[in-house]
Amino acid sequence: MRCAGIDLGSRTIELVIVEDGSPVVGRQCETGFAPVEEAEKLLAGESYDFLLATGYGRHLFTQTYPESRMVTEIKAVAAGCRQLMSEVDLILDIGGQDAKVIALQTDGKVRKFEMNDRCAAGTGKFLELTAMSLGLPLDRLGEEALKAENRVEISSMCAVFAESEVTSLIGRGANRRDIAMGLHRAIAARAVSMLKRFSVDGANIAFVGGVALNRCVHRLLEEQLGARVRVPEKPQMVAAFGAALLASGSLTKGENEK
Repeated sequence: MRCAGIDLGSRTIELVIVEDGSPVVGRQCETGFAPVEEAEKLLAGESYDFLLATGYGRHLFTQTYPESRMVTEIKAVAAGCRQLMSEVDLILDIGGQDAKVIALQTDGKVRKFEMNDRCAAGTGKFLELTAMSLGLPLDRLGEEALKAENRVEISSMCAVFAESEVTSLIGRGANRRDIAMGLHRAIAARAVSMLKRFSVDGANIAFVGGVALNRCVHRLLEEQLGARVRVPEKPQMVAAFGAALLASGSLTKGENEK
């Protein structure tokens, strides 16, 4: 049986198709202004027996694809991450527009979660806006931050106020690498604060979502936590992978989102 999971996020859309529990297709595109149309392009030419949608655009997607069902990102991320890392206890997921921490039970089911989805602080959108302010490509921001030589403090985590603060620092002659590192430290501190609402001592921690591709954020998380934080090979594909796995399991029996 071939089962598909599609994650319609705020910045990107990911498609994963699994066959007998193993991924055989993995594709990604920008969400753009017409997410369902972009999702249709990803699905074009692909065959599957069952389709499960997750992410911000899942409700809109299932209106167009009524034969599909949907699942929350929390459940999808938990399922995908647990399959990739069997001993994970805590998952930090930072995407384009939100950040969340998911605590798992010993059987891999979700025990508890907390989510920050009310502003762009500490998310991929925050990094995107600050990269633009610094005149750096987003995919180079983390690497440039790692070359910082001086400590610069960023006091605001609001995307709008931080952009203004960055402009002010540039006007005072601060090096943009130092500014970038200050921004990354603030993001990591916010994420650590969320993680520490749970028991982190001795926990197996995973970091997923698009921001997990940022090597600087990953390194700072480990430094501030004093613990290892594991990142899967393709952290931005975890939710779609989890949705595909769930599609091949209990949800194929007729359950829908709870």
